[in-house]
Amino acid sequence: MSQIQNHLESSSHILVLGMGGTIAGLASNPDSKPLQYDAGQVEISTLLAQIQSAIPGEIGLVSEQLANINSCNMSEPLLTLLGRAVKDALDNSRFKGIVITHGTDTIEETGLFLQLVCGRFAQNLGKRVVLTGAMLPANASNADGLKNLLDAIHWAASPLDNSPGGIYAVMGGRVCMAMDLAKRHTTALNAPIQSSPSSPVGLINPSWLSGVKAAEIAWHEDLSIPDGDAWPWVEILTSHGGAKGELVDALVAQGVEGIVIAGTGQGSVNQVLAERLVWAAQMGVAVVRSSRTGAGAVFSEIPEPDTAWNWLSARDLSPPKARIALQLALLEANSRKTEDWQSIFATI
Repeated sequence: MSQIQNHLESSSHILVLGMGGTIAGLASNPDSKPLQYDAGQVEISTLLAQIQSAIPGEIGLVSEQLANINSCNMSEPLLTLLGRAVKDALDNSRFKGIVITHGTDTIEETGLFLQLVCGRFAQNLGKRVVLTGAMLPANASNADGLKNLLDAIHWAASPLDNSPGGIYAVMGGRVCMAMDLAKRHTTALNAPIQSSPSSPVGLINPSWLSGVKAAEIAWHEDLSIPDGDAWPWVEILTSHGGAKGELVDALVAQGVEGIVIAGTGQGSVNQVLAERLVWAAQMGVAVVRSSRTGAGAVFSEIPEPDTAWNWLSARDLSPPKARIALQLALLEANSRKTEDWQSIFATI
């Protein structure tokens, strides 16, 4: 752990955890081809050194490099590592808040994961965990990463007068609940946050406060953080014209524990694929139906009643978020022994 300021007797410190991503990326020709770059090349301590002069003197920064990867390569063991690091830091009275630099490709999955395993804990402690990233590499002429990182630190350190403790995300001068992250554009600078389902909480203004109260999250209990090798195997299948059922058969034969369907429209599923998924559910595989559209909710009665097929609807969870939620629900059901995965998933 590298310390930018070493005054840990104070509780005004912000822990910055580096996971890599575009914010830590470098382009070989940043002036003419900024989008051709290698993610996860710059250490978090180097990024922080570049904004140190803009940090108020009363805020101390501590950094730790947990990973330095392209987030398309995010794995369950890394989620476990991150979740435990966040939970330990939340429990540490030396830290006022936590900032995480992360690649935007899978930031929405990590945002939901942290909400489900640490959200209530952060809220009860009155601390903010803030995810941030970038759409341009660190050496691009108009790189957005340092501004996003600075905003994230300010948000993590700001008083709770306007918004409670919890799991947030900051990009492009805006802040939203991390569970609402949704990257729906390939290159826009605020892509992960521009069309969040519940809309952003508000702008990061010059005094670093949003001035807009965040909605309380109806969350009663955090789920367990899985051991790195204990995550249930859940895959995502996409429904489309001409879909076949053989992939379902192969997954069941190999021991898959859950399948999330990325359905069309309101979650409709090609009839051929649906027949094999009904069979998979009868074989004990957990099946959750979501939509590939990118926005809106999937309801259990439309277009077919999920209960008739022993499926569950993902409501407003995107397919990748539904996969994370289903993994945690399966693990929690196995741990508790008193509830099935369906009732736990329903609370999510």
